[in-house]
This record gives sequence, C-alpha cells and structure tokens, in this order.
Amino acid sequence: MIIKETDKNNLPTHTNSDLYSREKLTGIYTKLLERKVDVELLLPAGFKNSTKKYPLLILNDGQDNNAVQVKETLERLTVENKLNEIIVAAVVAADRMQEYGIAAKSDYQGRGSVAKNYTRYITMELIPYLLYKYPIEPSAYHHAIAGYSLGGLSAMDIAWNNPEVFSKVGVFSGSLWWRRRDTSNRFYSDYRDRLMHQQVRRGKFKPGLKFWFQAGTQDERSDRNKNGIIDSIDDTLDLIVELTKVGYRPFHDIQYLEIKEGKHNAATWAEAMPHFLTWAFGK
Repeated sequence: MIIKETDKNNLPTHTNSDLYSREKLTGIYTKLLERKVDVELLLPAGFKNSTKKYPLLILNDGQDNNAVQVKETLERLTVENKLNEIIVAAVVAADRMQEYGIAAKSDYQGRGSVAKNYTRYITMELIPYLLYKYPIEPSAYHHAIAGYSLGGLSAMDIAWNNPEVFSKVGVFSGSLWWRRRDTSNRFYSDYRDRLMHQQVRRGKFKPGLKFWFQAGTQDERSDRNKNGIIDSIDDTLDLIVELTKVGYRPFHDIQYLEIKEGKHNAATWAEAMPHFLTWAFGK
C-alpha cells in the first residue's frame, strides 16, 4: 500500500509517438446494451509482424483517453524500459449512470440497471472478439481492467465477479459510495448499505486477484461521518479493509496511491496512470 504525493514534474510528455498506434472499432451493435459501441485500441508498433502475444488492459470511459494521456504514458514508460508492451481496449461510455455500477443490484435511485449486461458485454462479447482478432495472451493472469469514478466502480465489480477473466483491477477515484439507501434515510449505515463493500464482505478470497486503488485528497469535500477524512478516501480505505478480512494482503495483493491535492478529474488520473501501468504491467 502506497500513500504518497506524486511528482507533478514527472507527467507524460509527447515522445516517440510511433511506439503505439490507434485503431478504432466503431459502430458495432450489441444487443446486450441495445446500442452501438465504439472502442479505441492502442496497439504496439509492429504487433502484426510479431510472434508474441500481449497482455490486455480494458479501460472504461475510453472517451477520456486523450485527457488522461494514456497513449503518451504508454510510450514514455516504454522508452524508459519500465513497461512491457500491452494492448489497450478503451470502451467509449454511453449512459454511465446505468451501464456502470454493481451488476447484482442497482443503487437506491435505480442507477446501474444495465451494469449486468455491461459486464456480459465485456466478458462475453468484447474480450472473445479481441482474442480472436489480436495477438493477446488468453490467460486471465495477463488481463487487467480499470476505470475512473463510476468507471472505477464498474471495473472493480467486473473483476471481483470474473476472476477467470481478469487478475488485476485499477480503481481511479472510484465511486465506492454506491449504496442501496440514501444517506438521508434514518436507517442508513456505511456497513450495511455500501454495495461494493457488502459484496466483498459476503464473498470469498479469489486466488490471483490483485487490486490497485487511487484517491485524491481533493476528490470531494463530503465527510458524512465527520471524521475529518473525505468520503472518497474513507470509502476506498474501508474497501481495502474488507479485502484484507477476506484474505488479501496489503502491499502484495493491494496497492493504494493517495495523491496530495489530487482532484476528481482527468489531470489527476493522468498523474496516477504511470503508477497503475507499472504496477499492472511493469518490468
């Protein structure tokens, strides 16, 4: 578990832009989501002529790729010899409030109603297609999924329930407050009502699954329990506690990055991205 202030002078720069190419899958209709889905792929140069297979990263909120500087970060870390080459598939979001969430249960406002089908889309349609079309390692050991905010909650839920597909998950400023009762309800409690925490508490240790969390000290201002710590950090640390109770080990299975003055925005997630990528796919 790492709590630190990242070096703001060590952000991605535009170098060696030919190390990864962009390819877009556009307008592919899926009945599961009842919409056409766009996916941006980041592919290592020369992958078509290579005999090796590459690890896979699925990213939620693919429309944020440029703002989070995913391609630039991949290329910089490759130049610095810190990262193994990977293939990234970034799914462009549509109705985030319905497609992201907890697949097993909607929140107290009925949000996340399509999360179950989004999970099925990722695991049953997108990944089989990518394995067929691109030189990707088939083993879950080489697969990670990540996302920001609601996309981070979605990534956590998908990985937790599909350890045969993913071995690593990255949660950037995750919406881990997702709950079955509003906090204004007199029966609300953090212990009973936060859905991801409850899911982990009721679950079992899944060998090989590893977790990476990031939060910023300025992710929000809310402090519902008045303990002097903002809710996004509380929710993240509380989920880590639940994971340890199931059997996961801090530092070994769980990493936590807290960014001083980090906000709930793409600039902070760009700052965190090199840490996640080297954790998930580093040399």
